[in-house]
Amino acid sequence: MSVPVEAARPGLGLGQGTALFVGAVLGPGVLALPHLAAAAAGPAAIVAWAALLALSVPVAFTFAALGARFPDAGGVAAFAARAFGPRAERIVGWWFFGAVPVGVPAGALIGGDYVASATGWGRPGAAAVATGLLVAAFAANHAGLRLSGRVQLVLVTALTALLVIAILAAGRHVQAANFTPFAPHGVQGVAHAAGVLFFAFVGWEAASHLSADFADPRRLLPRATALTLLIVGVLYLALAVTVTGVLGDRAATSPVPLGLLMEEGIGPFAKAATAAAAVVLSFVAMNTYVAGGSRLGAALARNGALPRPIAKGGDPGQVPHRSLLLLAALSAPLITIALATDIGLDSLMRATAACLAAVTVVGMAAATRLLEGKARLLAQVGTLFTGAVLLSCGLYLLAPLALAALGTTVRRSRRAPAVAEYGRGDTPRETVEACLRAPTRGECVRPHTNHP
Repeated sequence: MSVPVEAARPGLGLGQGTALFVGAVLGPGVLALPHLAAAAAGPAAIVAWAALLALSVPVAFTFAALGARFPDAGGVAAFAARAFGPRAERIVGWWFFGAVPVGVPAGALIGGDYVASATGWGRPGAAAVATGLLVAAFAANHAGLRLSGRVQLVLVTALTALLVIAILAAGRHVQAANFTPFAPHGVQGVAHAAGVLFFAFVGWEAASHLSADFADPRRLLPRATALTLLIVGVLYLALAVTVTGVLGDRAATSPVPLGLLMEEGIGPFAKAATAAAAVVLSFVAMNTYVAGGSRLGAALARNGALPRPIAKGGDPGQVPHRSLLLLAALSAPLITIALATDIGLDSLMRATAACLAAVTVVGMAAATRLLEGKARLLAQVGTLFTGAVLLSCGLYLLAPLALAALGTTVRRSRRAPAVAEYGRGDTPRETVEACLRAPTRGECVRPHTNHP
């Protein structure tokens, strides 16, 4: 009897995996989104936070179920291939891979602007911090996922402690009067706030690309998902209530509500704490998205959607250096243009969110075909929820549409291994039989499973 693939190699443990997941979800959006949500809905933004948190549960556990059963660096693209075929894999892969060079620089710019605001460094300081964050995220991933996972664990622990201290310290200044009128903009305001806040709840699609790097995906992925939901849920709701109760109208008018909350809570240490929180929030999200995007790039190259040489280093436990270099080459011009032209962060964030929402919708739809029982029911709920969010993206849907067109045209001339064709089977016998049917069976790739 052969040894299961995951048991034969070291991989991410529960702590490192949870830290990477938290980094994907609890990103730099938390610096700016409380202000945008409060401006849209007033104190009723708390309802939008709670609703999105509840609706993200089926999405999160659906991705956990898919990753546990079909661990693959291709993430949602691999799930789409199993459910809908190779064309869907290329399109979904390009949605996520194309979103990374936009979303990662946007995260760096948010961190840079927040640090500059807290320290008074001005525009040159913001540019220096943003560039440094971008370089650090790519350097950490070139050093290997296990090392970057350890760094992530330390940073997420420190960040969580800092946010908890700030919330508890500022909590004594909460005033009931700041919650009235509760819904000044009505139900429409709450809906608008939910559309803005969706950016705070994306990240599960990025984490799906790390499933094959877990030491034991079947056991650890659901646990890491549950811990991430607990950590993120407590922090998001506590921040929403505290920001509203302490700041009142200032939550809707100030672009740096977290900085104001820090001032109320820890006084003279607020500027340094705010700058540190901004740096860590930006880095942990960028680190996870770069990790997921680089592994996806290698998987796409393996299956024919990118040039074959980029596939090198894409196996579990390896470092996809060439895919990382490609992402860096795509990210550098965008952040340069953004710094030179002062392009709006709102547009970058919404374009990224549209692509990630499209990825998530297809992932949920794939799960309705690949999973059974309660997991399928969760996937159906997740499909309806994310589908509604996707439709709310409006004109920004042009971004995934353009990437879909690009993904269907950029292909290797030589036909790729038929991974998607045999991926529907989950047993060794089904895998072998479908592999023999594949047109390129000499290059057939064994999927990562936990079966002996």
